Amino acid sequence: MKLLSFAFFAVLASAAAGLTNSFDKTLEDGDFSVRITSPNTPEGNTVTLQPKGLQSTNDPIALAVDSTVTRAFLADMDGDNVTELFVVLTSSGSGSYGEVLAWSTNGKKSLTPIIIEAPSPKDLDGYMGHDDYEVMENTFVRRFPVYKKGDMNASPSGGFRQFQYKLKPGEATWQMKIDRVESY
Repeated sequence: MKLLSFAFFAVLASAAAGLTNSFDKTLEDGDFSVRITSPNTPEGNTVTLQPKGLQSTNDPIALAVDSTVTRAFLADMDGDNVTELFVVLTSSGSGSYGEVLAWSTNGKKSLTPIIIEAPSPKDLDGYMGHDDYEVMENTFVRRFPVYKKGDMNASPSGGFRQFQYKLKPGEATWQMKIDRVESY
């Protein structure tokens, strides 16, 4: 009983101190795998990718990030039977503003960043966070609730907005370009 009580209070103390849980996940696709780790610290946070099974380079990639890593997944964006890597970041606070970092495996040779096109300010009208990200039918989808003037953070009343991205080759790297914007 005392051990349970101590554990309970340790969890409460961690939450009160603003500590977050570290992120450590390994994703696999055939011979390719990548371990994604982050201490998820409130300040000075980093995310590290350690690929394995790539043909050219398996060097780790470490990046400083402003938010915490909440999710990571592999998906085939362009239907070429080679997966892309997505790391979802979420800011602290009630808005939970989202961001995604993405990499191409370049035919399982190396990891290179994918540039994600930013929406126009007009398309972000009513945005207050709470992003959701998925890949469906070779399309990367970003969706969030739309807030009308006067809406409380927990009560958006403007429906949802969804951005659909397609993966395109760029001059120096892959790019995800907005293909369609929908409000519903």
